[in-house]
Amino acid sequence: MHGFLIAAVLVAGVSAVLDWRTGLIPNWITLPALLGGPLAHVIYGIRVQGLAANDALQEGGVSLGGAILCSFAPLILYRQNAIGGGDIKLLAALGAIGQITIGIEMELYAFLAAAIIAPARLAYDGKLLKTLKNTGLLFRNTVMPKDKRIPIDAEAMSWFRFGPAIFIGTVVSAVLRWNQQQQP
Repeated sequence: MHGFLIAAVLVAGVSAVLDWRTGLIPNWITLPALLGGPLAHVIYGIRVQGLAANDALQEGGVSLGGAILCSFAPLILYRQNAIGGGDIKLLAALGAIGQITIGIEMELYAFLAAAIIAPARLAYDGKLLKTLKNTGLLFRNTVMPKDKRIPIDAEAMSWFRFGPAIFIGTVVSAVLRWNQQQQP
């Protein structure tokens, strides 16, 4: 299982660097991990764990389940223009690599890291109060009738590169899991 943790950290690390520098998480890093994760779990099940073919295929299915479940919340955020498509693909790929439990754990830690980093970054840039005001208006607009909504300039919105937070969440989860597997 250590190999899967290392793979997840590598995929998230490369993605974080690329997202930080370019604002993009390219398909050449996410799609092989997304497609290769289930296959790797099947092969690992047969070759390393000595599982029967049906049980190994079940491991691959759990990997697919991880990809699907890890993309559910990000897809909702994407539809609200809150995150980018590369973030969804990266989280789905991590779900495929980590399967359901570890994938969801990595995603949870990623969102926790973002919840800590984003306000700190906004405060550093002098945009925290303006962003909090816009957040309140966005929330208010969701519960108000269309004729009473207050328009918000697209320029007033803040954008946050999520790749580094996903990397942090992946590393935290990997370290915790690695230590857990080392215990007798």
